[in-house]
Amino acid sequence: MSKGGLGRGLGALLNVATAETGSNVDYREIPLKNIIPNPNQPRVDFSEERMLELEKSIVKDGLLQPILVRPLGDGFEIVAGERRWQACKRLEKETIPAKILVLNDVESQQVALVENLQRDNLNPIEEARGYRRLVELSGCKQKDLAVAVSKSSVFISNAMRLLDLPEDVQDMMMEGLLSAGHGRAILSLPEEEARIRLAKKVVDENLTVRETENIARLFSSHGLGRAKRAPSPRSFSIAARKLRKILKTGVRVKTVRGKNKIEIEFSDEGDLERILAAIEDSDVPALQSQTLEEPTPAEA
Repeated sequence: MSKGGLGRGLGALLNVATAETGSNVDYREIPLKNIIPNPNQPRVDFSEERMLELEKSIVKDGLLQPILVRPLGDGFEIVAGERRWQACKRLEKETIPAKILVLNDVESQQVALVENLQRDNLNPIEEARGYRRLVELSGCKQKDLAVAVSKSSVFISNAMRLLDLPEDVQDMMMEGLLSAGHGRAILSLPEEEARIRLAKKVVDENLTVRETENIARLFSSHGLGRAKRAPSPRSFSIAARKLRKILKTGVRVKTVRGKNKIEIEFSDEGDLERILAAIEDSDVPALQSQTLEEPTPAEA
């Protein structure tokens, strides 16, 4: 695929892919069982609230926009539209309208990224990672990327700067606890420890972006939070995101006073039972093989 196609937006990406493969875009209903998700899906978290809204819309009006897929093996892989596919599966639909495109791995990732980035409901970190991945895949400049996703170059630059935040702070943004504005204010502090301290203060005290900016200036003027600590391994963040997706609740994987811990949030006993059921139904063997029982007196 030519790098210039990226600057002309999603439509150009699809047209270039079609022209290069010498095939036409095929539109038809495909059995859901013949479709697999994209392992490089730009969106990590699927909001339960938005999923329910989408399901209601599909029940009322049908699926208004087909998903994009590409042939893979004996079936198809999603290029864009996994949330629509998931919603149809939950509604126990047998087929889904889809546009079939012949794309290689790189083209598929480019189309998926642009399609997702042109929407407004990615969280700031998903969005920033999408921009970075597009730059890596296409070798394009930020000004071309800005045209592709209908944003300004300054917006793209500010978005990608959020990836300089510590993983702990990025996780808070992934959970919706911090906005992009909060993230930019926290970035004004030079030290990682200070950034983490301020982020936790923002979440604990529900501070506004303006309040965060003021405290960041205070931190800087007094040299607070200068002590450095080793950042958490990237595997901690990956594990936390996977567990959040399985359990549909807040999960933290962290080190506290030399001990590694997993924290799982739940609201009440009913929510706890739901989480236990999710663990038992998950496809994680280590979780499936364990049963939770009342401790014996010796264990208590």
